[in-house]
Amino acid sequence: MYISIGALRSVLSAYGRHIWLLVITLFLCGCETVGYYAQAAAGQLRILSARQPIEKVVQQPGTSEKLRRQLMLVQEIRAYAAQQLNLPVGQAYSSYVQLEDQYPIWNVLAAPEFSLTPKRWCYPVAGCASYRGYFRKSAAIAKVNSLRAQGYDTYLGPVPAYSTLGWFDDPVLSSFVNWSPERLAGLLFHELAHRRVYISGDTQFNESFATAVSELALPGWLVSQGLTGSATQARAETMAVRQLMNMARKQLEPIYKSPEPDSFKLEQKNLVLSRLRQCYRKISVSWPNPARYQAYIEKANNATLALAAEYESQVPAFKQLYIESGDWEVFYNAAQRLGDLDKMDREASLYKLGEEYRRTHLGRNQENFTEGKKCMESDEQYLFLLNTYFSNNLRSI
Repeated sequence: MYISIGALRSVLSAYGRHIWLLVITLFLCGCETVGYYAQAAAGQLRILSARQPIEKVVQQPGTSEKLRRQLMLVQEIRAYAAQQLNLPVGQAYSSYVQLEDQYPIWNVLAAPEFSLTPKRWCYPVAGCASYRGYFRKSAAIAKVNSLRAQGYDTYLGPVPAYSTLGWFDDPVLSSFVNWSPERLAGLLFHELAHRRVYISGDTQFNESFATAVSELALPGWLVSQGLTGSATQARAETMAVRQLMNMARKQLEPIYKSPEPDSFKLEQKNLVLSRLRQCYRKISVSWPNPARYQAYIEKANNATLALAAEYESQVPAFKQLYIESGDWEVFYNAAQRLGDLDKMDREASLYKLGEEYRRTHLGRNQENFTEGKKCMESDEQYLFLLNTYFSNNLRSI
């Protein structure tokens, strides 16, 4: 992507305060961190300098009809987010960038071989997070190789969209502009939610909140667009995958906490992950697009299971908070108050909200007899031996 001197000057002039803050930060960091932030600054500048107003792109003779329709749809989604959801849209997603590559960023995630607690990296302003983003895939691959050499489970995943939390006016990117209407709206609602409530250093809170906002808002938007059928199926598939991942985590946790040797833990870990993949293939065989989550499930390890927990584990709590609030603005203010609590009190409050939502809205019978859950528990002899073993041994720990 070519950056003209004029465009670079324009970006530095418009965002000079933010750029200088980043430059100062570089000089306060170690060598590896300086290199990391240098690539992040360069990558962000490339995107900012390539932005074109959507109105201009729509009117250009060379713009395809499909792209024109999608960008006009983005404008409708932005208006809905501002007017119906009270999200701080501003000028976010009012411009478009055609990327050089398929994706703008590649995220690196890692977790120890026998732990579901993700490795965390800390950043200025944003706080600590369980991922490391790179604008160049080659740099991300190098980081993955380094972490694997240290014994971590890793995951390298493309990121089609991200939020700068209001520091910049994020553009629509070619990496996601052609998504289906429901997927596109869900993404924008998620990213815009980060601009409304964001708690430094708590990835689980931030991602669960944004996911909840997206899932709560999407049904109403779909009704306004006359779209329901395919979205209902997609949501059911997402919930099924969540349950599989949650079941895998629950089965791995006692294994990792046991006093048994690593060889035993590795054997049982591989058994659980193998069952996860088999169960996904079983439940997805009748789906319209069985391959939707296939690659993600096939790569399942501690890093991906930890990622799923970060994005989804507190979603029921935020949905319950919304139900109790009854209004978007009241809900946002209540979420912010939760975020202002110390982490222990915050998590205790979210746990209570989540339990209430599960009790009143999910239904225990429905949870206990889904196809995915039954599949993950299908090996009765294995589970009997495993449960017996841990019930006897964990008492002595």
